Amino acid sequence: MPTGPTPQSANGHLDSRRFRQVLGRFATGVVAITALDPGDGRPCGLAANSFTSVSLDPPLVAFCVAHTSTSWPRVRDANVLTVNVLAEHQQEVCARMASRGGDKFAGLEWTGSPGGNPVLEGALAWLDCAVEAEHPAGDHTIVVARVLQLDTHADGGPLVFFQGGFGGFR
Repeated sequence: MPTGPTPQSANGHLDSRRFRQVLGRFATGVVAITALDPGDGRPCGLAANSFTSVSLDPPLVAFCVAHTSTSWPRVRDANVLTVNVLAEHQQEVCARMASRGGDKFAGLEWTGSPGGNPVLEGALAWLDCAVEAEHPAGDHTIVVARVLQLDTHADGGPLVFFQGGFGGFR
């Protein structure tokens, strides 16, 4: 049952909790963006549920990264990054990629993409990309990347984020 429009706060801004609640009704897929840190050669990565295709010609995708991300600078510094489309059974992988600090790849199985980056075992697909542009947008940065190579990887249903939780469907 609709609850009606949310009034704005005294300063004219929407309540962030209500904003998150309403937009949480839009289901999104979840990806892990991986690379090899050019500084030390170790795998690095982050999770995003803001991934989307942008253009077929040229082949472009986009995702959003929080300004507070400590992983994005390491991933960004690589010449090529890899987008892993996560499968419904990879909630733990998503949680690890979303965490701060530590070795996010400890115990994870992965192979190298043609660009040399981690393709996570069990991911549905991967895309090797090069960053084309970054656009500041509120508390995030919109990253536009050119797809260099891509392929399917494993079978199964996608990991889906909906109303603050993870799930899947077939």
